[in-house]
Formats: sequence, structure tokens, C-alpha cells
Amino acid sequence: MTERPVLSNNTDPKIFGEYYYLKEELTAFCRSNGLQTTGSKAELTERVRTFLSTGERTVIKRTGRNASNTGAVTEGTVIGPGVVCSQRLRDFFLDKIGSSFKFNIEFLKWLRSNPESTYSDAVTAYGEILEERKGKRSIIGRQFEYNTYIREFFDENPGMTLDDAIRCWKHKKSLPGSNRYEKDDLSAIGR
Repeated sequence: MTERPVLSNNTDPKIFGEYYYLKEELTAFCRSNGLQTTGSKAELTERVRTFLSTGERTVIKRTGRNASNTGAVTEGTVIGPGVVCSQRLRDFFLDKIGSSFKFNIEFLKWLRSNPESTYSDAVTAYGEILEERKGKRSIIGRQFEYNTYIREFFDENPGMTLDDAIRCWKHKKSLPGSNRYEKDDLSAIGR
């Protein structure tokens, strides 16, 4: 078995694309090479891939924040375009919905696709989203490879432990190629 290569300026872009790197590793690489360190894991991955391929230092310009992210948020405040899930916004929803509030994927999509709505509408939508989710399996975003792997592992191996799943995941991410669960991954735990 080959070891996962350490991410460095000499890493071949094709090899880089075949392995799993943590967001922290990508951020550290960007920082040490004068690249922008903000953004999602997918954005960082693309930035590193571009740098390794061309030496180009791409910069992503963020749009300005909307009023809900800089001023007071009330039930009558219009969400507006480019909503950012700030602490101020989290505090508003915790106050209106309660301690069970969490920014989930469906709710984030609703906020971003309804900029003309108010935060009162958002509180109502949050309740509707939770009601709709009852009895349904949550969707895992494609950027959450670990969570997807663990779910697939337990779908195929319901009697195994989380420790077994994690050991298989660690083995899998050290290999080139897909990070999706496969039966052969059980070899990492001697099965």
C-alpha cells in the first residue's frame, strides 16, 4: 500500500486530485503559499489544484454583506440577497425558535432562495422544514465525505462499531481514488 503523499509545492496535481486532504491541511498549504485561506473545502481544493497546475494564485472576491448580517434582525427584516449565517442571525433564531435551532442544509437553501421574505417567514419555514423531514433520512452534502462514508458503512454493516467504521475510513482516505465505502474496506479491520 502506498502512503498518501504530503501536500507540498511538489505534489503533482493529478496525484493531489486522487487523495483526500483535510480542510485544515488545505488551509495550511494556502497560508504557506500566500493563497487565500477562506472559503469552503471545495473552494480551497480548487485553489490548491489551480496553484499546483499553473502556479496561479486565484482570489475570490466576496460580495458585501446584507443588512441582516450587520444590523439588528427583527421578524420584519427582509432577508435580502447573499445572506450569511452570522452569530447575530443564529442568536435571532435561537431566541425565536429555541435551543433546538440549527442551521441545516434545507433551511440554508430556503434562506438563500427567498431573499424577498422576512425573518418571520423564515421562522415559519424552519418549522415546516422540520415537519417535512420527520421520518425521512437527511441528505448529506457531497462535501461531507466522512459523514457519507460512515452512513454507507453502517448501511452495509449494521452490527459493527463506530470504531470499526473510523478505522476503515482512515484506511480509505489514505488510498488514491474514491472515498465512498466499498466492501473491500473491511480489510482494514481484518475482515
